[in-house]
Amino acid sequence: MGKLRIGIIGAGGIASDVHIPNYLKQSEKVDIVAVADVNEERARSVAKQFEIAHSFGSYEEMLNSVELDAVSVCVPNKFHKDATVAALTAGCHVLCEKPPAMKEEEANEMLQVARESGKVLTFGFHYRHTADVQAAKRFIDAGELGDIYSARVQAIRRRGIPGWGVFTNKELQGGGPLIDIGVHMLDTALYLMGYPEPDTILGKTHQQIGTKKGVGLLGDWDYENFTVEDMAVGMITFKNGASLVLETAFAANVEKRDTMQVSLMGNQGGADIFPLKMYQEKHGALIDSTPAYLPNVGGHEQEIKHFVECLQEGKQPISTPEQGAIIQRIIDALYRSAETGKAINF
Repeated sequence: MGKLRIGIIGAGGIASDVHIPNYLKQSEKVDIVAVADVNEERARSVAKQFEIAHSFGSYEEMLNSVELDAVSVCVPNKFHKDATVAALTAGCHVLCEKPPAMKEEEANEMLQVARESGKVLTFGFHYRHTADVQAAKRFIDAGELGDIYSARVQAIRRRGIPGWGVFTNKELQGGGPLIDIGVHMLDTALYLMGYPEPDTILGKTHQQIGTKKGVGLLGDWDYENFTVEDMAVGMITFKNGASLVLETAFAANVEKRDTMQVSLMGNQGGADIFPLKMYQEKHGALIDSTPAYLPNVGGHEQEIKHFVECLQEGKQPISTPEQGAIIQRIIDALYRSAETGKAINF
């Protein structure tokens, strides 16, 4: 097989800081041949910066003008579905940034089109590809934790409301920390638990800090037009009897500046994932275990490498569109529960 021809939809920070540089690390296997953005000047600038041959003012024009094998979708959440469906329909494999979409119906449509097209669709849940998560997965698959019956998920910043982009715009983003950073830790937990089928979902959102001027550790945000939650909490029960508790915030009055953590409890052991530490009872003793060595690999780099390998070797990515539809449905249910004040039956 020759080199894969890659297109980039969206020329913002996630494209220029993550996707393009990590595709370039796979230069013996891929060529980035085009970039498209509604801001055509930005597309031209990124194309010039990375010596990409073609730039376009729309992904439709790009898909009609150049032959591509795969694309990365790096646009705001509101446009994930349309760009992904267009690329799949044009015969391209797709790596779409997280979250899958804005709503459950959109994620389901993306899943259906991927099935009909026969093309690979995967999502940018890069934490799955970190050394800690992959090591934990090997221990779990070997039975070291037994049956995982409870999980705790945290993605909490003390004052980490993004001062750039559309992260505080509900119309373009779909929500706040739950759909942005919380979704990463939620996906990590579900992945390690084997993506069990949810049963009942209860959520609550708060907007207590983002609508006021304050200290911004990630820049000054537009507090007068802050339309998302600044904190969300929830509980999920699963049909296999397991449960999960979630806390996520862009801003909260807590001690630590930034917490991204998944904790798992099984009947044979437990684990915290970032960094990896395991807890067991063996031979009459309580044991805490930490790896003395794990490979120093970046999640984003491994995500891109994995995507390329799957396309070249005909393998299925570890993040599937079916799982994308499930997590989007969970996110929707958490927000709907928060709006109605009632638990949602999955």
